[in-house]
Order: sequence, then structure tokens, then C-alpha cells
Amino acid sequence: MPTFDTVLEADFVEVKNAVDQVAREIGTRFDFKGTSAAIELKDKEITLFGDADFQLTQVEDVLRNKLTKRGVDARFLDVGKVEKMGGDKVKQVVKVKNGISTEDGKKIQQALKGSKLKVQGAIQGDAVRVTGAKRDDLQEAMALIRSELKDLPLSFDNFRD
Repeated sequence: MPTFDTVLEADFVEVKNAVDQVAREIGTRFDFKGTSAAIELKDKEITLFGDADFQLTQVEDVLRNKLTKRGVDARFLDVGKVEKMGGDKVKQVVKVKNGISTEDGKKIQQALKGSKLKVQGAIQGDAVRVTGAKRDDLQEAMALIRSELKDLPLSFDNFRD
């Protein structure tokens, strides 16, 4: 029985490379000279540091540009609130989404059930496994999932025939 997995995973090698490029650019740009502008990657969180909100938005803009050039969709980023640190410094945590949330998994299941396709979706951890009788049904299910959840950069792995 043919199956595939619907997953939400960023390429973390490319994310790390983009963060390294941003750190290098911060070190060389004239408007960041002598400021506390910095960027740091730990686990699946990118932390932006700066002197003011304006500087954080500049660093975030550079990060988005570098990620786009490296082929990582900006929809993977979940930007947090700006937090005050000691003195007049600020920081912002940007989480990199990884794994389909339970609510989004349920949306995928409901879309598959309402589509009249002969496929079934099962939530398995942070992925959704879609099973069907025919390969063509699975390809239609992929197109349906992409059209229903446009706000998520989903990919399809582990296609078995």
C-alpha cells in the first residue's frame, strides 16, 4: 500500500550557514560598527541582539535575505517579542519551526477526509503519514495538502510504493 510522510523541516545546515553569513556581514557593515548588534544560533532558536528595535529589524532583514538566498523558506521563522536586556540593549528570539503541530496535523486529516479521495492520514509524532490504495490518489493528496495549507512550507518524504 503506497504511503508518504508530510513533514515540516528546515534544512538546518543552510540555516546555520545563513546565520554565519549574517554574523560576518554584521562585523563588516558600517552601520553596525561600534554597536552591540549580534546574532547567535542555539538548538533551534536564533537570538538577535542590538541597541534598539530598529537595529533588530535590520538584522532580521539581513537574516531573511540570507535564508532566502540559501533556499530556506522564511515561513519557517517564528519571530518572538523584543525583550529588554540590561542597559539600553534589546534582544529578540526567532524560533525555527520544526515538525507539524497537532492542530495543523488535524487540519491535514480533515482536508483529506473532506476531499473524497481514497486516502487516510495518521498523525505520527511531528509528521502526518498519508496512506492510499493508488499512487495517483497520493499525488492528488499532495496537491490538496499544498493548496489547503499555504501558510506552511510542507514537504513530502518517505514515498513508498
